[in-house]
Amino acid sequence: MKRARETIITKYDCNRYFYSKKSPFILILERHHSPLVIFKQIKPTLSLAIFLFSKYSGYSEAPDFNKIKPDLVIPKIESGPVVAGKRIKQILPSYEQTSVYHVIYLPNDWQPDKSYPLLVEYAGNKYSGANGDISSGRPEGSKMGYGISAGQGFIWVCLPYLNASGSKISLTWWGDSKNRTIKPTIDYCLKAIPWICNKYGGDPKKVILCGFSRGAIACNYLGLKNDQIAKLWRAFIAYSHYDGIAPWPYPQSERKAALERLERLGTRQQFICHEITESKLNLAATKRMLNATSKEKQFTFAETGFRNHDDAWLLRPSSARKKLRQWLESEIQQ
Repeated sequence: MKRARETIITKYDCNRYFYSKKSPFILILERHHSPLVIFKQIKPTLSLAIFLFSKYSGYSEAPDFNKIKPDLVIPKIESGPVVAGKRIKQILPSYEQTSVYHVIYLPNDWQPDKSYPLLVEYAGNKYSGANGDISSGRPEGSKMGYGISAGQGFIWVCLPYLNASGSKISLTWWGDSKNRTIKPTIDYCLKAIPWICNKYGGDPKKVILCGFSRGAIACNYLGLKNDQIAKLWRAFIAYSHYDGIAPWPYPQSERKAALERLERLGTRQQFICHEITESKLNLAATKRMLNATSKEKQFTFAETGFRNHDDAWLLRPSSARKKLRQWLESEIQQ
């Protein structure tokens, strides 16, 4: 019996790679952060195989960071009092009746009578992908801040995304599947940053916002959402993707809205990095978008040097990590 032709559209999010075998005549391919790939019902052919090989072979030839020994090991999560050199799961006083928490790390050189810059980090969506890449979607799964600071000189805070009611941590985007509101997540951030600065000597004039994947998008989508939250940040570090580079399944993800948010950047700087990939949402695509704005001189770009879509690249030595650390030092000293 002849099969009806039907357009297959995959549901995509920021960290996923799907392959479906629901029919030998249908291929659904979704590369993490790639644009929506649509194939009409077709038989697999040699030409299709050649197309896929040519499109993704360059990506697979980029180095896998798993072959490089880490020079940093993130401290395990602990409970108890917040002290220097330990990574602690902490609950804000006003969230004690919820399951919401953040993770805080005071640097090894922390002293109670001194002031420290903050690295505030947001995680990627929950996923597991090629090359053993993984993201838990939770605050404790974040790795950027430790890789950037090596555990020295910065208070490192990993904040959660909240569901629509503000009672639980959201592992995919923010809000709920039927209500992708960012408001509870922003409310938590606005409470957490001043509270942490006051309690542990954080310098409110030196707060750096960073994030991986979903978190990279959040740097602007959340961090520049309105004037109140935008004024918190000294600078930004976005790893793997960028607000407005593609439409995503939440309100105002389109480029026009993203460029309006970007205006709140003012004269501040951003470090934007990405894994090596031939995806249409790669670093080159972000460069093209931002170089067409009036703020083109405020961005520093770098490829990680690896094919992995995983923030653990920062736990290994690389020229990109060195460049990022030098950039951050310059920003903090200004």
